[in-house]
Amino acid sequence: MVVSGAEMKQAVTRKLFSYWNNLRAERTAPERADIDPAAIRALLRDTFILEVDPDRMLPVRVAGARIASLFMRELKGEPFSGLYRAEDRDWLGGIVESVLDEPTPAVAGVSAAPTGREPLEMELLLLPLRHGGKTHSRILGSLVPATFPSWMGLIPSQPLRLTSLRIIRHEILREMAIEPAPTPQVAVLPTPSIQDNGRPFTLRVVEGGRSA
Repeated sequence: MVVSGAEMKQAVTRKLFSYWNNLRAERTAPERADIDPAAIRALLRDTFILEVDPDRMLPVRVAGARIASLFMRELKGEPFSGLYRAEDRDWLGGIVESVLDEPTPAVAGVSAAPTGREPLEMELLLLPLRHGGKTHSRILGSLVPATFPSWMGLIPSQPLRLTSLRIIRHEILREMAIEPAPTPQVAVLPTPSIQDNGRPFTLRVVEGGRSA
């Protein structure tokens, strides 16, 4: 199977996914120790690693400089779930459980903004990692802005808002092309009843592309 880059809007997202998928090979997920920061040097400012704790607060182990600048503070040790609005944390928890239990990658749309400023659209990628051979242990991810507003790095964002979710499901993932591949089949699920100011939370499941 080939995962299409068409479902990942940002180049950083596609490149990090490709790196993770190549490391994974025939395993369900690569080991945390397999991650070589030098190999993804150009992506590090937008990447993070989370610890999977029993309460699913997801303490931040590592966070890139641009992610920290979004909140104007060092994020190491902070709960990742605490970066999101309270009303979105159940959604985030469901995404995390899917990433860990399937295991499967997830791509989500995220909106960030300080009070009174135009929202910044971002792309969130979550990828499972093993740690010491254990599953449900670490998550590798990225949070990539679509643009670079003038307030970023000067005014901290309010808690993030989840806007969409794309779960990529495959029996076997072998390779992802960095350049966009043919558009995969997409199943659009009914819109959940939960809405945010009249704007529905969009859920889409990517069932796969073409055979390798």
